[in-house]
Amino acid sequence: MFALLKKSRKTRPPAKKTERLLQVGEREMPITIREHHQASRITLRIEPGGRALRLTVPTGLAKREIDAFLLRHDGWLKVKLAKFSHDSGLRPGGTLFLRGVPHRIVHTGSLRGLTERTEEDGEAVIRVSGLEDHLGRRLSTFLKKEARADLEILVARHAALVGKPVKSLSMKDTRSRWGSCSWDGNLSFSWRIVMAPPLIIDYLAAHEVAHLKEMNHGPKFWALCGTLCPNMEEARRWLKQNGSQLHAIDFS
Repeated sequence: MFALLKKSRKTRPPAKKTERLLQVGEREMPITIREHHQASRITLRIEPGGRALRLTVPTGLAKREIDAFLLRHDGWLKVKLAKFSHDSGLRPGGTLFLRGVPHRIVHTGSLRGLTERTEEDGEAVIRVSGLEDHLGRRLSTFLKKEARADLEILVARHAALVGKPVKSLSMKDTRSRWGSCSWDGNLSFSWRIVMAPPLIIDYLAAHEVAHLKEMNHGPKFWALCGTLCPNMEEARRWLKQNGSQLHAIDFS
């Protein structure tokens, strides 16, 4: 009988998930509605960057109840979404942060050439070639390369201190987390972190490396993380206050 009970838990049907668009003021927001068997109430979440919504509801909740909930929270959503500016600034003459330093975007007009950081008359700039329509894509590719260069060095340094090997390191554009660590030593990072100051990049590397030894967020984990990055609390505050703005930049 115990075996049958265990089997029934494993065969529970997957959570139902639907996606649709929700009109919030002048914005048309994509919203994911996910049923969860353990949910006892409706939970509404704005995804990092303010570009999407996530709604978790009890299993079998009627659509009219979901619609009524969203209507009641329309004002709340308008206020919360107002803080997200969807003007990314990714245009010639605009500004892009690299390692916490504002850089002016210069479109060279040339169809060929590397995207590179340089200085012009003492001002930090990022020079981008190619068609202007491809500006965002070229900048994101540049940031991925820069993020990997920084994180490979930082991860190697922290991993040596904890005495744990790193199997692989990958760059992703995740919205729900800044990094992750698997049981077998695969580390993943959001390349957007390279727009933050060096302290924040170092903290993220230390955080994920600490998971190589402590696969949890218990006291031992935070103690190890603080040893690797003494300014950990300052970095965590910065990410909490500014992280959503990095996610909000649209490179598409």
